Amino acid sequence: MKFNIALLAGDGIGPEVINEAVKVSDAIAKKFNHEITWTPALTGACAIDAVGVPYPDETHEICMKADAVLFGAIGHPKYDNDPSAPVRPEQGLLLMRKKLGLFANVRPTFTFPSLIDNSPLKRERIEGTDLVFLRELTGGIYFGEKGRRDNGETAFDNCVYTRAEVQRLAKKGFELAMTRSKKLCCVDKANVLETSRLWRETVQAMEKEYPEVTVSYEFVDAVAMRLVQWPNSYDVLITENLFGDILTDE
Repeated sequence: MKFNIALLAGDGIGPEVINEAVKVSDAIAKKFNHEITWTPALTGACAIDAVGVPYPDETHEICMKADAVLFGAIGHPKYDNDPSAPVRPEQGLLLMRKKLGLFANVRPTFTFPSLIDNSPLKRERIEGTDLVFLRELTGGIYFGEKGRRDNGETAFDNCVYTRAEVQRLAKKGFELAMTRSKKLCCVDKANVLETSRLWRETVQAMEKEYPEVTVSYEFVDAVAMRLVQWPNSYDVLITENLFGDILTDE
């Protein structure tokens, strides 16, 4: 088979990691008689330095024409330490997600027997851990209206979700749970946030379509604690953009 893959190495450790990923991919392609054509493109801080924007139109076109995108990392200390920067590398990542329709981040989490004793958590806590996070990627607080008022003394970031955005991620969660242990956990902050209440009521309404799946609803702070104490109690977790960022430590 022939594959055309967009190569977005990005910044920092990105190029170093991507170089090794390319070597591995090429070795596998050679072994199984595949052919990979790599098409490099700029994104992040390196794109800002080169053309002034973090996700150039040229990069988007390359991604759209590719069979897949291999993406490294973006960010740079000179932007991290400058809150007033008008353009930031991370804007490129958000724009890439939005324009490519990448609404679901799938994060498998499991242990390797040979490495389990290198974990700071006790073996008996994490042995056999096998769970998957499904994090919503194109809605919520990262994409809502944001700005300053009161002469810059007040800042705001609006968290907005539509029912359709919740439904499409939850559908992925239910379908994934059906292929595993048929357990799904909706992670939110429904005791405080209206967006989280929308998440709960939407997922609750979808339960009848998947009667074999056992669904639980938990607050993000409780899940963060239980992931350390009893990670084996979870299988598939679905969550809003911000909470997924907190739990999966992007």
